[in-house]
Amino acid sequence: MAVKNEKDLSDQQRGYWLKAVAAIELRNFGYAIDLLQNLLRQEPEFLTGRQMLRRAEVTRARTKKKGFFNISTAPLAVMKAQRELKKDPAKTIELVEKILEMGPYNMQANMLLKDAAVAANFPEIAIFALETLLENDPRDVKVLHELGRLYHRYDQSDRAVEIYNRISEINPVDLEASKLGKDAAAHASMKQGGWNEAESYRDLIKDKEVAVSLEQQSRIQLSGESLEQQINETYAQHEAEPQNVDLAKRLGVLHDQKEDLEGAIAWYQYAVDLTNRTDPGLVRKVADLKMKKLERQIREDEQYLAQHGSGAEQFAEKSADLEAAKRQRAEILIDDARKRLDRNPTDLQLRYELGEHLTAAGQYRDALPELQRARQNPNARLKAMNLLGQCYRELGMLDLAAKQLDDAAREMVVMDMVKKEIVYNLGLVYEKMGETGKYIDAMKQIYEADYGYRDVAARVERSYRKSAEA
Repeated sequence: MAVKNEKDLSDQQRGYWLKAVAAIELRNFGYAIDLLQNLLRQEPEFLTGRQMLRRAEVTRARTKKKGFFNISTAPLAVMKAQRELKKDPAKTIELVEKILEMGPYNMQANMLLKDAAVAANFPEIAIFALETLLENDPRDVKVLHELGRLYHRYDQSDRAVEIYNRISEINPVDLEASKLGKDAAAHASMKQGGWNEAESYRDLIKDKEVAVSLEQQSRIQLSGESLEQQINETYAQHEAEPQNVDLAKRLGVLHDQKEDLEGAIAWYQYAVDLTNRTDPGLVRKVADLKMKKLERQIREDEQYLAQHGSGAEQFAEKSADLEAAKRQRAEILIDDARKRLDRNPTDLQLRYELGEHLTAAGQYRDALPELQRARQNPNARLKAMNLLGQCYRELGMLDLAAKQLDDAAREMVVMDMVKKEIVYNLGLVYEKMGETGKYIDAMKQIYEADYGYRDVAARVERSYRKSAEA
């Protein structure tokens, strides 16, 4: 069953949603939870709302004292909800949400939520229930196996492979995970190649001549001489049929294989012109190749500057070329993000991506409204808050930067890569504010979890040396 998005909500439901988001921003978690539970009773498939609900519950739980969780009544409530499972799975989901309000990482409740969601044909909610448990304990092999089985059940073989690989990293002797991982990888490969519907790879291609051509192309990559021969032969055909789009695309492919990006861009652009820009795949290919060319130039210029000093003859020229290429890359990314957002203005993930590109380009004020909206997306919320903190810092709004980053850090339980970056940026803000104690405390949090993260070790150990010398 399809997940519903914000644009699918009624006006009244959207009102609940916006009020809930505003309440979370004000850290009024109780009110936000009530609003979101009411909304989910009406629209249980609104996954973003459920994700935001869980985030509010987790954050509230972390700010309360240990006596916050009503452990004594949770098992009884779970038993009551279980009795509803066969009769009314949707009702079970509502009952479980009340239990999770007081204990968002409750194992029994989340497992029951998973079972009820499966019975109600809400696969995304079932997967979300297990992901919630893994947020609390990423190394819980039992939960990982459950998630792997769910991905297999819903024919998401590529994600099942990731899960079984994680299990094998945690427990290399888990033979079941090894076997299931191989099975999932084989199934994913078959699905991508279309082998389920074809007896042989030739059956995947209706035109046998095209099959022979593809076989030749696979061998071409082994020999530069053969590649040149194919280019010359195809070009001769093109001269005879200059309006043939397939030949233009073929020349683009061959030049791309040759790593001749200028030639590949020219031939794909020729194909775009032949089709009057009606083929979005060709337009996208030209854009991708231009980006690939820029990335190559940036990589080469950075390598040159790293290997040569400022006194080198081409140093100034290469530096200018590098800055120009980075600006051009940023402009392309921003323009592409704006166009995609214009086509779907309610997509908060696209809004985050635009904010991310604007931040990378140093357009901090333009990035602010995009990132502020993106906080409404639970999947992008923490990353958006991290970037907001950086924007406020660069704009000199250090108090706002500290608040944003501190709020984001408090919402996270596990010191993963995202939290490390957030806490590190928070430390830099405190350092800039002259809050030395808070700056060192932030760096120590990371030091205790990951000694090798960036320059954290040097910063923490330097602070101890200064204390000893004082």
